[in-house]
Amino acid sequence: MDENQLHQWMLDAFGPFEGEQAWQQFQKLPDNIKQQLLENSATGLPDPQQLRSFFTALNASGLRTMSDMDAVMKDGPIIVDMSKALADERIRQKDYQPNVTARDADDMRAAVSEANLWLDSTMTFDPAPGSVEIWTREQWADKTLPRWAKLASPVVGRLCSSLADVFQQRFGDQMQGEVSGLFAGPVPIPIPDSMRNPGTIMRFVGSMSFSLQLGAAAGEMATEVRGSYDQGLPMGTNAAGALIVQNVKEYAHQLDIDVHEVMSFLALIEVAHARLYAAVPWLPSRFETLIYKYARSTSIDLDSMESQLRDAAGMDPESISGAVNLSNVAAEKTPEQREVLKSIENLLALVEGWVDCVVWRAGMAHLPHLDQLLEMRRRERATGGPAEQTLESLLGLEIHPRTIRQAADVWSAMTADGVEDRDAHWNHPDLLPSLGGGESEVSTSDDGAVADADAAAASADDGAAASADGADGTSEARPSIDWDAELEKLLSEDGDDGTDGGNASDGDSPEGSGESDDAHDD
Repeated sequence: MDENQLHQWMLDAFGPFEGEQAWQQFQKLPDNIKQQLLENSATGLPDPQQLRSFFTALNASGLRTMSDMDAVMKDGPIIVDMSKALADERIRQKDYQPNVTARDADDMRAAVSEANLWLDSTMTFDPAPGSVEIWTREQWADKTLPRWAKLASPVVGRLCSSLADVFQQRFGDQMQGEVSGLFAGPVPIPIPDSMRNPGTIMRFVGSMSFSLQLGAAAGEMATEVRGSYDQGLPMGTNAAGALIVQNVKEYAHQLDIDVHEVMSFLALIEVAHARLYAAVPWLPSRFETLIYKYARSTSIDLDSMESQLRDAAGMDPESISGAVNLSNVAAEKTPEQREVLKSIENLLALVEGWVDCVVWRAGMAHLPHLDQLLEMRRRERATGGPAEQTLESLLGLEIHPRTIRQAADVWSAMTADGVEDRDAHWNHPDLLPSLGGGESEVSTSDDGAVADADAAAASADDGAAASADGADGTSEARPSIDWDAELEKLLSEDGDDGTDGGNASDGDSPEGSGESDDAHDD
């Protein structure tokens, strides 16, 4: 390699300013050392793009030197500042509105005020402390990413440790157990002694890789989420909740429904979640405990991880992202993991089903398209946007719409005995209603298993609803409908068999008449 080639490599690798500075330093070296460096650089220089990607990641993480890595790793396996920087960059590349107008803020606050009034008669839980905030997309990313990082940290920690083990055990011998020469050249990167171990530095690169993945996912999520409780979990910093006004308005436009009706509906959803979590303090910690338990039993397929590493184009975080993606390298789930995942799914379904139940009762007299909006919300959870995809890549967690509908039916049947008795079930985890059991329910990715579980639960719910109807002569409780059975009756034109007739033709229930229009879609 001659001096012109080395000069160009410095410019490509470090950028015009830093590259020229490196070249000036090189020029000041004695001739014999310059000649030695030129000879060694002929085969020892890394790809410039690889090096620039590495430094870009370091800059995004807020690090100034490699010696800062020790401090960063003590804060957890996800570098939140790096995720925020990338998320904000992605958000600004799209239809970016940096501020909330006074009119939009007033409209959202009015919708929240109405929602609280409507919910007062449908539950025993008081409003959450504080007031609902109105956010931009960028505010959503900045305020929720720390929670995403905390949620993901147990699993990411296991992934990064496995990555370090694989690299050190299977590739470390190629580097004589040290990384000091990884980016050796005329301007070597200063690496502290504690980071010379290849496993340690790969753990850090794995953290950067996942942080970039999370930031990219947050940038996508920011364009579709409407509130801080959209995932059924408290992801924001404000207990009272928050709404992203730009996304609320765009959602109303997509559905071709009056924007004020959509604002009221989404305000009901957000406020109902906020009230539940404020009144049930054990609920967030329960989710965290279950996720930690899942992470503790996570197994990594080391062969798959090694394959991902060998396919990587370089050692920068973007290249090795596949090696720290659970969907690529997770081993088959253990029975313990399946049990924990089922517990997480059921608990989320109970939360979402309860919210559906109280929102329907609060909004049925005020929102003409309430049934359609509720069903659309369930199906969005089923098809999965960036938020659901992120949860799936972190945990393998999937929520089926039938499970949420089943939970809503269970809560609705309980409402026949009064909202006090229904909400008292949240006093302790052991008091929560069951959504069914048995081995057939363990694998929620199996449509047949879900259908079997739904059919059993629907049968039980129909009996509860029938008892409630007989008690007071009306059908105020939300009806429970076996959608598959109803569709079968319509197709066979044999609907007059007397089964489940009360639920199928209940004219007194606004939801019964509204949801039957959607039966064909299921």
